[in-house]
Amino acid sequence: MTPILDISHLGIKFGGLQALDDFNLQVQNREILGLIGPNGAGKTTVFNLLTNVYQPSKGKIQLTGENIVGKTTHEVTRHGIARTFQNIRLFKSLSVLDNVKIGLHNSMSYSLFSSCLRLPSYWKEEAAAAKFGGELLAVFDMERLADVPAGSLPYGAQRRLEIVRALATNPKVLLLDEPAAGMNPSETAELMRTIHDVRDKFDVAIILIEHDMSLVMGMCERILVLNYGLVIAQGTPDEIRNDPVVIEAYLGQQEEEKEKIE
Repeated sequence: MTPILDISHLGIKFGGLQALDDFNLQVQNREILGLIGPNGAGKTTVFNLLTNVYQPSKGKIQLTGENIVGKTTHEVTRHGIARTFQNIRLFKSLSVLDNVKIGLHNSMSYSLFSSCLRLPSYWKEEAAAAKFGGELLAVFDMERLADVPAGSLPYGAQRRLEIVRALATNPKVLLLDEPAAGMNPSETAELMRTIHDVRDKFDVAIILIEHDMSLVMGMCERILVLNYGLVIAQGTPDEIRNDPVVIEAYLGQQEEEKEKIE
C-alpha cells in the first residue's frame, strides 16, 4: 500500500552536530508506531522536522504524496500533521471548549471584518465550531467540562484535552510526544485505551515518543529505535525487546534493565 507518510534520507545539523542522519520511515494509514531511544537520541527532533519547526539539512517528507519540506508550520497542520508536546501547552485561562475551537481554525473561514462586526457569517461558523467541539469532547467523555478553565483540569485530563485539540485540526498523522509523562499507572492504562480509540474513530496514523516501555510494547505495532541520531533497530515489539543492539545501546547490559522492557 502507498504510505500516508514517507520520509526519506532525512537529516539535520546544528552547527557541527549531526542531530539526525539518514532517517527513513514509511507509515501506513491507521498504524500506531513507537519512536524510542535514550534522551538526546533525536526523537523530538524528528517531530520538529515533521512539523517544520526545523528545516532539514537534507531529505524529503511526503504526506499523501506531497513534499511538505519548506512549508510553514500552519501549512503542515492544514495538510494533515498535528502534534502534542512533552510539556503541556494549553491556553490554561481559556475554557476547555475554547481550547478545542482553537484547533478548528483550519475549518473556519469568516473574515476579520465579519468577526469585528459580528455579522451572521461569524455567528454561524462559531455555532458550528462550538457544536463540533462539543462532539469531539463527548468522544473523550469531557463534554461536561466544556466551560471549565483548562488550567484547572487534572493532569490526565489536560493530556486528553491536548489530544482533542490536535484532532480538531482533522489530521492524517497524529504525533504524540511523551503522552504518558507524569501519569500514574491507572492514567497510563486509560491513555492506552484513548490512543486506540483515536486511531479507530478518527482513522489516523499515530507516531508516539514514549519512555514508558509497557505502553510502547503494549500498543505499538512497529517500533523504531534511535541512538545518536541514527536508527539502530526497527521491528515488532517482540523483535525490539529481544534485539541485542537495543538492549546494549538503549537499555544497557544490566539484566534488571532488560526486564524493564519485558
